[in-house]
Amino acid sequence: MTNESFMQRLSLNQITTEQWSLKEAVNGCLRHEIPWISIWRHKIAEVGLKKARRLIQDANMHVSSICRGGMFPATTAKERAERIDDNKRAIEEAAELGADTLVLVCGPSADRDIETGRKQVADAIDQLVPYAKDHGVKLAIEPLHPMFAADRSVINTLDQANTIAKNYSSDEVGVIVDVYHVWWDPQLYAEIERAGEHILGYHVSDWKVPMPDMFKGRAMMGEGVIELHKIRQAVEQAGYDGPIEVEIINQSLWDSDPHQVLDEIKRSYAKYV
Repeated sequence: MTNESFMQRLSLNQITTEQWSLKEAVNGCLRHEIPWISIWRHKIAEVGLKKARRLIQDANMHVSSICRGGMFPATTAKERAERIDDNKRAIEEAAELGADTLVLVCGPSADRDIETGRKQVADAIDQLVPYAKDHGVKLAIEPLHPMFAADRSVINTLDQANTIAKNYSSDEVGVIVDVYHVWWDPQLYAEIERAGEHILGYHVSDWKVPMPDMFKGRAMMGEGVIELHKIRQAVEQAGYDGPIEVEIINQSLWDSDPHQVLDEIKRSYAKYV
């Protein structure tokens, strides 16, 4: 792969420049020649779906994913139904913006029964598959690091995500391999191979020691301990050759000049990813 073709796979996950509006992020990508963007739903809500679509179309940008759906577990059937409805709206937003992938952050258990929470996740995905397929959108399960099991997701390993995804074709349900969440897993490379064509996205950042913050602690690629080259090679050997999203949730980046952040992303992406 040439360096030019590798750089054409670069996607800005919008949360990396949280201080920017959608318009600013799109303009930033154009200025820095980043061809892909992953859009967060709260940024769509700020401007409205129609204006968001115009921004993307006018810029001729490619949307690698919409983040996020999920948050499925709840204590009552009514609440679970409301979450299904919200995910249907997320699917519609993805389709409207030309994204074929909706990232699922599956949600914590509604009480202390984590196994029931995991079952509710699987049940919700099963309900959503026909609707997503009708809209040309794939559901991508993102396992989150176990430290987020209590407040963000009961799906914490690539094995758990694969086990759900493998019940469906790869054009219906798949997985996201986010290095920040999975790098530690002793079964990582076996599970990447198992995922195969069900890999729908690859996200990069780094794990810096010491970590400054559990949620906002992701580091720029090359600043931490993650074997970025090795994981990328495994993902590609499994068959994934799509966009690579740089997703760095970090307060210090949000407090910085976002243009400088994009310059550093391109440098670190080319050198370490």
